[in-house]
Amino acid sequence: MAIMERLDECDRMCRAITDARVSDAAQHDLTGLLHRDLMYFCVYLSLQDRNFTAAQRGYVKANLGYDLSYTDRTGLYDKVAVGYAEKLPTSMKYFILADAKGKIPNDPWQNKKTAYLIATYEALGREFLALSSGDPDQGAVQALTEYIRMLDKTIEGYGLFRNKNIKVTPGKSSNVKITPGKTAGSSSGTAVLTPGSSGTVSGGKPAAAVKPAAEKTGETNASDLSEDRIDEILAELNSLVGLDVVKEEIENLVNLLRVQQMRKELGLSNAGTSRHMVFYGNPGTGKTTVARLIAGIYGELGLLPTGQLVEVDRSGLVGGYVGQTAIKTKEVIDQAVGGVLFVDEAYTLTQNKGQNDFGPEAVETILKAMEDYRDELVVIVAGYTELMKDFLKTNPGLTSRFNYFIEFPDYTPEELVAILKTMCKKNEYSLSQAAEARALEIFTARCENKPENFANAREVRNFLEKAMLKHAARVTKLPKEQRTREALTTLEAPDVEIKLR
Repeated sequence: MAIMERLDECDRMCRAITDARVSDAAQHDLTGLLHRDLMYFCVYLSLQDRNFTAAQRGYVKANLGYDLSYTDRTGLYDKVAVGYAEKLPTSMKYFILADAKGKIPNDPWQNKKTAYLIATYEALGREFLALSSGDPDQGAVQALTEYIRMLDKTIEGYGLFRNKNIKVTPGKSSNVKITPGKTAGSSSGTAVLTPGSSGTVSGGKPAAAVKPAAEKTGETNASDLSEDRIDEILAELNSLVGLDVVKEEIENLVNLLRVQQMRKELGLSNAGTSRHMVFYGNPGTGKTTVARLIAGIYGELGLLPTGQLVEVDRSGLVGGYVGQTAIKTKEVIDQAVGGVLFVDEAYTLTQNKGQNDFGPEAVETILKAMEDYRDELVVIVAGYTELMKDFLKTNPGLTSRFNYFIEFPDYTPEELVAILKTMCKKNEYSLSQAAEARALEIFTARCENKPENFANAREVRNFLEKAMLKHAARVTKLPKEQRTREALTTLEAPDVEIKLR
């Protein structure tokens, strides 16, 4: 998306925030304030080498409306030289208030305006640095990366997150939330933002560092609660379709971990073992779901502080400049410490062996973290079987770091139909007997002639979506009196006559 389109969208957000009278936003020209903040951001980036090119000057003028002379820039350098990297832009505070408290009625941006604004900062910064004379200054690249990281960490303190190819599934202690009227550092563990203040909370700590106070548990024994919760997680695992070998592997692992906990309570020694894992298998075989359950088990057993799951792929780890990948990967690791880091399609980090590929740098950073946070972080890498075997051979330290290797087999035709029925139930549909029989025939033929891109449960999801479209086309042609609840919820054989690609 062109930066001008992004800025136009941000301007629309400014008008919506102003119209909603978020705090004292109506007393400001929020659009003008935003453009001024973005201009300061560009000046801050150029401060790293004080080489503000003619192309960069034209870029700022064309997009932000500021024609910065040499004298202008010199004065602005003094303003951004100290403390800028730790301060939240004034205009962004109104975005946070609007999103965190849901101030925009029927918000078309679904309370993701702040996330969009940060992405705009990142895009603007990249384009600005690309207009440097020669390659971008590495100090400026690092300044960009760390500033965006600061913005991300700050908004997380207000319960807002940005989609950067990273998905976080909260663990048992990740329950920070916004409560109007509470101050940062209060007993509720919430944070309050006031326009005009910096993006910090009492004590000078970033807002993202605020954690909720521990809740009282009454007289219930915590270990009993953990055991019950582990049994619930195992029950959820066993309720999944298929995966018999995976279930057996996980149950054996849980039994070992439980015994180790019992031995520890009796003062007995335990052999130190790596808890990191490799998941082999095709897409759609439940690897991410099982990783989430494992994170929960580790958390409940007290082997990980929180048990959250952070999912990421290559795009969330690898940067475009020298030195940026280590910073980007470290940011993801910081989010994952206390829980599980799940790297999907991990083999893509080492597939490209060109001079300008920084994937191996991400691998090295992860390996170091596995050692530095051995008691606070579990890493699970996943991907196609053969490609993952090749991945493990690319770095001498990889194979020795992993102790559990779990194969996720493809689903059988019968299991694919069982998954289809489960998905139908969640969407308040059902299969007629004829539709179920026809679906089994289609999936059997598919399994007998699997393409390279065979995606298991993902194929079932696509299959159902197409069936729902065919069902809708059929039902809308029925006379009104025949559009009964049964007709609207039952997929018939013609509806599942889907050609899989």
